[in-house]
Amino acid sequence: MSRATWSVEGRDWPNHASSRFVDTARIRWHVQVMGAGPVVLLLHGTGAATHSWRDLAPLLAERFTVVAPDLPGHGFTTGRPVGGLAMPAMARAVGDLLGTLGLTPDLLVGHSAGAAIALRMVLDGHARPRAFVGLNPALMPFPGLAAKLFPTLARMLFVNPFAPHVVAGLARGPGDAGRYVTRATGSRIDPVGVGYYRRLFSTSDHVAGALTMMAAWDLDALARDLPRVGVPSLLIHGAADAAIPLSSVNGAAALIPDCQVELLPALGHLAHEERPADIAALISGFAAKGTSA
Repeated sequence: MSRATWSVEGRDWPNHASSRFVDTARIRWHVQVMGAGPVVLLLHGTGAATHSWRDLAPLLAERFTVVAPDLPGHGFTTGRPVGGLAMPAMARAVGDLLGTLGLTPDLLVGHSAGAAIALRMVLDGHARPRAFVGLNPALMPFPGLAAKLFPTLARMLFVNPFAPHVVAGLARGPGDAGRYVTRATGSRIDPVGVGYYRRLFSTSDHVAGALTMMAAWDLDALARDLPRVGVPSLLIHGAADAAIPLSSVNGAAALIPDCQVELLPALGHLAHEERPADIAALISGFAAKGTSA
């Protein structure tokens, strides 16, 4: 399989100077650390990497110590945790990374599937933040047929050893990647941002990581545990999100004891890439309330 290498795909990676490589058991992490102040952990979603925070992280770093890893199977992080890329294993692995870095997060921020990992960390005792923010969070099972269809398709692709190469080949081929991103997410991001997604999806290791993560995902168990989330939570949702319906976000908010929803008109699934300053202001304001007690 082809792998994203730091010397090639990472040569001009966003916030390059903040990157470092950190070893834990079975994993070599690519992680970015910047800023000073209370620690904020940023967890990207399936198929993304640290580039997703390229504009938001520096804004948050004006007030916080920002920690943003590439999750296992994604970007420039290599290796797999014990238990593979299932949600509990990912949560435990990120907790191990924080321990190695010697950092204790005051705030967890997760986008899409990263929000699920963040809450799994809270529920399983791998992090004890004062607050949690989910950006277009994927916290509830997909409705109806999709609940069975999506994981099944991911498993079918994963067991086919040629599938990651096929997807990577399509990403390298001609076509309007920006139009595909907009159709899949409802977001309009700049060509530079689209280029980073295309760069990663041109490597079969990254594609395989995203497929493996989808195949192992269990949102039913997370949904059952949401009433046990014991930290103030804010769910920010773009009204034009083509991936996660508002009903899913409202359903999760109804289960989390201390939770509010912020709806952003005209923004899609990648709202934090479309309007990073607005998202930074919402996160900072909520963190100030959550950490003042």
